[in-house]
Amino acid sequence: MWPLILSATTSFLLAPLVIRFYRSHNWVDDPHKSKHAKKTHLLPVPRGGGLVVYAGILLASLIFLQIDKYLIGILLGGLLLVIGGVLDDIFDIHPLLRLGINILSALIVVGFGIGIAYVTNPFGPGVIHLNWPQIPIFLFGKTRTIWILADLFALLFIVWNMNIVNWAKGVDGQLPGFVSIAAIMIGLLSYQFIDDPTQFNTAHLSFIVAGAYLGLLFWNWYPQKMMPGYGAGSLAGYLLSILAILSGAKVATILMILAIPTADAIFTILRRIVAGKSPFWGDRGHLHHKLMDVLGWGKRRIAIFYWTSSLGLGWLSLHLQTWGKIVTLILVMGLVFGFLIWAKLHQLKQNEISD
Repeated sequence: MWPLILSATTSFLLAPLVIRFYRSHNWVDDPHKSKHAKKTHLLPVPRGGGLVVYAGILLASLIFLQIDKYLIGILLGGLLLVIGGVLDDIFDIHPLLRLGINILSALIVVGFGIGIAYVTNPFGPGVIHLNWPQIPIFLFGKTRTIWILADLFALLFIVWNMNIVNWAKGVDGQLPGFVSIAAIMIGLLSYQFIDDPTQFNTAHLSFIVAGAYLGLLFWNWYPQKMMPGYGAGSLAGYLLSILAILSGAKVATILMILAIPTADAIFTILRRIVAGKSPFWGDRGHLHHKLMDVLGWGKRRIAIFYWTSSLGLGWLSLHLQTWGKIVTLILVMGLVFGFLIWAKLHQLKQNEISD
């Protein structure tokens, strides 16, 4: 528990300093000056969550983890996300630029050797290997090998989760709570596998990530004093993806733990494309928006819903095999899709009545 305690304490103590620094420079998200339908807060709030979380992870990792090329790659990629997060906190950078930063950070960690060499075969025993085709290259005095499928799949896996987790931070306390739970679940799952390619304790890294987001949660809980921002949001998806890869849990487990944000993201992308809109521009159609606008849920209730969903699905992931996880994911997606379609139709009907 010491890695978790240290990272939580670090992020908790650093947060008020970042809040004060951001406010002194007027780096706040003011809904009155920068109006957007997706925003749910009513008062100016500083972001800066990426700085707080990364500091907790960095300090605890340097103390408790073996420093090798994998950890260096993880920290470098995370640092890039934090820098991008600070720039977004100040300038509200373009969504495509944020996507580019996400891809570059994922390329860094994949380039340092973290890839998905295989996935569990859902149709029979064994696994499906992704270690072919391979391209040998001579770089920095030695021959290195690029595993095309393994590296490309890892890249897509990490970037996808970075975006869908970042979208699930619309209300106070929502993101840091379910990310902490997801990281703890992955830490527990890591004890079930022995093929950790990094030689350091993946469970410790999982608990470090959980602690850093718990420290942020205190300041992000309603009424929030600090927002996660793009930095903490994208960093969460980045780290959870890497933890899933390192633990041996891979694709099905992390998708199941993140089933609610995943279903919401898939529906959101499809909805925007069908409406002829860019899938990268935010709107007020996410699940947390509909829970608030249609069902009348408060921010604390929505946050706790996301926490309990991640906790329940994470607990199931400890006990289900691959097919069970796939079926559960399909069921969750069906429920989320059904609710979002009903909510949209309900709003249209209410608008017709009011007209």
